[in-house]
Amino acid sequence: MIQKIAILTDSGSDVPAEIVKEMGIFVLPLQVNYKDRSYSDGVDIDAQTVYENLTKEVPTTSLPTGQIVADTLQKIEQNGYTHILAVVLSSGLSGTHNMVQLMADHSKLPMKVIDTKNIGIGSGLSVIKAAQWAKEGFSFDDLIDKVKDVILQTKVYFVLNTLEYLQKGGRIGKVSAFVGQTLDLKPVITCNDEGIYTTLVKVRGRKGSLTRIKEIACAYAQDGKSINIAFAHGNAMEEITRIKEDVLSRVQNVKNIYLGPVSPALGVHTGPGLIGIAVQIEK
Repeated sequence: MIQKIAILTDSGSDVPAEIVKEMGIFVLPLQVNYKDRSYSDGVDIDAQTVYENLTKEVPTTSLPTGQIVADTLQKIEQNGYTHILAVVLSSGLSGTHNMVQLMADHSKLPMKVIDTKNIGIGSGLSVIKAAQWAKEGFSFDDLIDKVKDVILQTKVYFVLNTLEYLQKGGRIGKVSAFVGQTLDLKPVITCNDEGIYTTLVKVRGRKGSLTRIKEIACAYAQDGKSINIAFAHGNAMEEITRIKEDVLSRVQNVKNIYLGPVSPALGVHTGPGLIGIAVQIEK
């Protein structure tokens, strides 16, 4: 039997919209909740709108609605897919993984949920690889093994303008907000093996933190024979463009390059000024 495998993810994995369309990836939108109404992440609200309104109200975020998940699974089935591979953001940072797993337990199609232990485009790089491999015709079992392997080779690093929103959203993990505010120390943050935010290094000032994140990303990439690299920003297009050019001038063997804004739901927790670099080393 020929397998037609659907790739499913969430909007917190920040797969660029043009890639979602081109690769036929199914995306479950997280919810951005204001007092007066809720929005579907990236569907009827964008990150710019979130940033512009942060002074008036800091919204909360929540999981994709059960209805959206059920409708998406039904759509996948109606489109003739035989299997579903869900590649989703870290269970250490969101309940999305657990929710999708519950749906998988009741799915009519064989369905596997993989935790990327990562967030944003750090998670998205593994989603994109899953979609590419599915198109190349790998079997469901082989695809699962390949995605699990590549997740172990994928790192995301980011710096923020302020830790205020991470703190308000309770997503601070092992990152200390107090020190950052008092001494203008900017942590370079990553996800640890459990998929929880952790500080790699603290650097004084914005300029120093941007220099350091580039050094860390380039150091991780330097031994790779085949590199996928992605750049993410929170309303900081000029900065991320310069950083992209600088990093790409230093890194060899780059196969794919992606650039895009963080999703509105992530923007709620990170605020404007986020700079992120994700590096994936393919074996």
